[in-house]
Amino acid sequence: MSKKCFIILTNKKWHSELLISLKKYYSGDIIYHISCKKDFTYSNIKRLNPEYIFVLHWSHKITKQIFDNYKTIIFHMTDLPYGRGGSPLQNLIIKNKIKTKISAIECTEILDGGKIYLKSPISLKGSAQEIFERSSKILLTMIKKIVNKNYKLTKQNGRIVTFKRRTPKQSNIKNLTTLNDIYDYIRMLDADGYPAAFLETKNIKFLFSKVKKSKNKLKATVQIIRKKNE
Repeated sequence: MSKKCFIILTNKKWHSELLISLKKYYSGDIIYHISCKKDFTYSNIKRLNPEYIFVLHWSHKITKQIFDNYKTIIFHMTDLPYGRGGSPLQNLIIKNKIKTKISAIECTEILDGGKIYLKSPISLKGSAQEIFERSSKILLTMIKKIVNKNYKLTKQNGRIVTFKRRTPKQSNIKNLTTLNDIYDYIRMLDADGYPAAFLETKNIKFLFSKVKKSKNKLKATVQIIRKKNE
């Protein structure tokens, strides 16, 4: 029996345990991990000839040549078609959502508009890092179901709501007026590779992480740095 090949596309460290678990579970098959844009080319994919490409966290465009020739499945942290587009976790928290669903979808030319393989619920409590780490366990289960063909491919149904990708400048908390809003901003950006919530003066920038609620106040870790343009 020939070996199957799967590609896991992610550039985030919190997926490391998921990769280890997949390699153990599919020990008789081949699991490739691609984390760099330069390695995700059609020629390289053609050489590997995967049965599935699972896109866990990727900010670069996936070419039509790839998704037309190989089953490319994107995992998106909203209950699609609600929340198509960028920064899904942050946009959900800003909208005061306390839970969502991870949607496993076909990669198509329509951004986050492909057919649905599966959906799975997830809580939005905790920091972004905690949420992403929690999602890894859910993604592992979803991948196994897809490989075992335990799904029913369906069209997206409902009103389309599109999110805009957030920019680092939007991490500034100077205009927030409630402790709850400040708490949400800090936690929703508290993950590896994300621009932390901040305040700044002319010369100094204050970066916030590890926020906790404590009665009528917040406690957080603060990093103080001199701004690069000074």
